[in-house]
Amino acid sequence: MNQSEKGRKSSVGKILIYVLLAIASLCSLFPFYWMFVMATRPSSAYNSIPPTIVPGNLLVENFKKVLDHIDFFQAMWNSFLVCSIVTIVVLFISSLAGFAFAKFNFRGKNIFFTAILLTMIIPPQLGLIPQYFLISKVGLLDTLPGVMILFFLNPLGIFLMRQYISGSVPDELIEAAKLDGCSNFKIYRSIVLPIILPAFATLGIIVFSAAWGEFLWQFTVLRDPEKYTIQVALAQLSNTQNVDFGMILSGVFWATVPLLIIFLLFNRLFISSITDGSVK
Repeated sequence: MNQSEKGRKSSVGKILIYVLLAIASLCSLFPFYWMFVMATRPSSAYNSIPPTIVPGNLLVENFKKVLDHIDFFQAMWNSFLVCSIVTIVVLFISSLAGFAFAKFNFRGKNIFFTAILLTMIIPPQLGLIPQYFLISKVGLLDTLPGVMILFFLNPLGIFLMRQYISGSVPDELIEAAKLDGCSNFKIYRSIVLPIILPAFATLGIIVFSAAWGEFLWQFTVLRDPEKYTIQVALAQLSNTQNVDFGMILSGVFWATVPLLIIFLLFNRLFISSITDGSVK
């Protein structure tokens, strides 16, 4: 096979890959686009046949209905506050724990790490009742700290950080820092943190998105409408007999926008983390 034939086959293969990626991207974006279309249409368009795929002119009117039923911006702020604090605490705890599991030897290390991973297979619904009683006993019921505290320890975050630090931070660099008299926390702050910033972006997006989409625990803990997160507040829109799908999907659409902004802001670091992991 000559070089021209190889080049043609390579070009055809690349074109097929790009076509498949384009189709996959369109399939991924279509639900968001359809949600936007429904947010601009009356409720009757939800069940129309054939389905409506062209945006209407009711986006502002539907959003005004949302504002009439719930305190949308207060709920958005509550969600942003909860998700930001949870993300910062998870990143700090997970990176410290990942650093310890990756670079230090101590008794019971593998047992502890395995126990942390095993908690990932336990359905969160099983702990709902005892967690509720625990939160009520310490006086955190119907508070935003009560919503946050259960998510500060993230087994997936510890696992990801341990794997990333194991492959990205050379042992020789840590040993050299110890010889220079650096404490363990200074090594973490001055050496480990700058190296794992791409992993921070990846884990941050995962944790922020998961906390933003959390509903069951927030719905269980919160009772005061002023403390509702956006997910709990949006659930109040469907508590009527005549469900207005245009209004509901308008609220859902605007509640999804912050996640898109977060991803776009940290997109480069997110991709860098994935490509670094694939190379290593």
